[in-house]
This record gives sequence, C-alpha cells and structure tokens, in this order.
Amino acid sequence: MSAALDIRQISKRFKHLQALDAVNLSIAPGEFFGLLGPNGAGKTTLISIMAGLARADSGSIGVMGHDVVRNYREARRALGIVPQELVFDPFFTVRESLRIQSGYFGIRNNDDWIDEIMANLDLTNKADVNMRALSGGMKRRVLVAQALVHRPPVIVLDEPTAGVDVELRQTLWQFIKRLNADGHTILLTTHYLEEAETLCNRIAMLKQGKVIALDSKDNFLNRHAGVCLRLKLAGPPPVELAAPLHGNSDGSYSLQLAELSQLEPLLAALRQARVEVLDLAIEQPSLEDVFLRVMHRREAA
Repeated sequence: MSAALDIRQISKRFKHLQALDAVNLSIAPGEFFGLLGPNGAGKTTLISIMAGLARADSGSIGVMGHDVVRNYREARRALGIVPQELVFDPFFTVRESLRIQSGYFGIRNNDDWIDEIMANLDLTNKADVNMRALSGGMKRRVLVAQALVHRPPVIVLDEPTAGVDVELRQTLWQFIKRLNADGHTILLTTHYLEEAETLCNRIAMLKQGKVIALDSKDNFLNRHAGVCLRLKLAGPPPVELAAPLHGNSDGSYSLQLAELSQLEPLLAALRQARVEVLDLAIEQPSLEDVFLRVMHRREAA
C-alpha cells in the first residue's frame, strides 16, 4: 500500500534562509502523525508546499499517490488543510462559506455532510450567522469544517487549537479521533505537546529545516527521556547538588537522569550531607521532556 503522504528530499530556500533541508517523511494511511518543532523550524513551509501555495526547490510530495505538482487536482482533492491563520470571507454566513468551499471541489447538494460537520463542531446554531460576527474560536471551527467538506482522506492540522478555549479543543479532538478511527490520515503540528502525546502514534521533530528525530511516541518516551525523579528533602540540598536538582513550587525537587544507576551516587551525596529524603517518586516522562532534551542535544551537537 502506498503512503498517504510521501515526502521525499524536500528542500526550500528563501534568500539566505534554508527553510527546509532534504526532508524525508512517509506517513501511512490511517496514521495519526505529529510534526513538532520550535517556531521557524519549517513546519508551515512544508505544509504550504503540500497545499501548492509554495514550490519546493527540489524533491517531491505525494498525497495518496498523487504528486502535488504534476497531479495537483487529484492531490488537492485528497488533502484537507486547517491553516494557522484565521482566513475567512466576511460577506457570507457559515453555511454559505461551507457550500462555496464544496463548490471549489465540484461538489453539489452537500448539505447533509455540512450539517453533520457543523453538529460535530458545535456550529449548528451559528449556521446562518455572518462570518465576521463570529468569535475567534468559532472562526477556527469553521476553518476545520472547510477543510473537511470534500471528505479528504488526508487531513493536515496546522496549530488547530492555537488560542482557543478548552471546550473547543475537546470537541475538535473527539471529532478528529473519530475521523481517524474511520480511516482518515491525520498530520498534526502543535505547540501543545500534551495533545501530541495523547493523540499521535508516531512523531517527527523538525529543527532548522531538518528532521532530527523520528520514532513512535512510545519509543520516544522510553528511549529519550531517561528517568524523571521527584524528591522531597528535609532541608536544602548541598551546594554540589544544587545545579542538577530543579526546585519546584511545592518545595520538592526534580531531577533528570540518563539511567536509574545514577540515582545511588545522588542518594549517597545526600546521606553524606545529612539531608534526609522524605519522599522519592519516579515519574513518567512526558513528551515535553523528550522534546526539550532532543532539541538541546541537537544544539550541543
């Protein structure tokens, strides 16, 4: 079976900035894939090339086997993109906007699916409201609906929950998870790493236009994060341990170890300093811990 998204050796340069540098990714049909990276890493540039809004200097992208340059019509039909920016036409209602979007793909009499999308995104009571009268969160919902009106097999979400409330996040993710369960391929970029940790099966980390890490979420958490400890001490730690121990607001200390064997020297140093350990817990590492470690390791390299 061919990849839902096949990204091969994509490079893009803007004058002196190398935005993308030989990016390779293959995303399988039905996968929930996370693309993570700091601001300026090249995520949105890559999505713009997928959408045909920018042209790569070299390389190719296939969407469900259709090249985004040579077979652009088929590629566009297979792709639904929710952009970061709130882009909307202020002269139409929500329903009119979705009907017009359907028309771009040659789809008529699409009201049943439009009604279902609006119901799932809690937009039904806004169907006849003009777009310019909506709040930012409601406009974001309409952008998601517009990306779905032609039932694309591949859905790209570029920071879909940036600046929106908790209720919308929950509503959106319930709907997106249902679409993924029905076989849709999802590519997500987000700065909310807890979302990626909850939703994504596989993750790529992008920095300065290069993929610096690519693995399943479970492997990231097991291999990269090391061991996270939380300690409660009877007094302040000795000076030589102050650097590795990070103080928390509740009075406890956090410590990141590469492996558990490093714990005993720490405890020995605390015993020698006569600092009693009142409590010690080994915590599950988060994707945020992994992300920061991978990014900092790359900087050191």
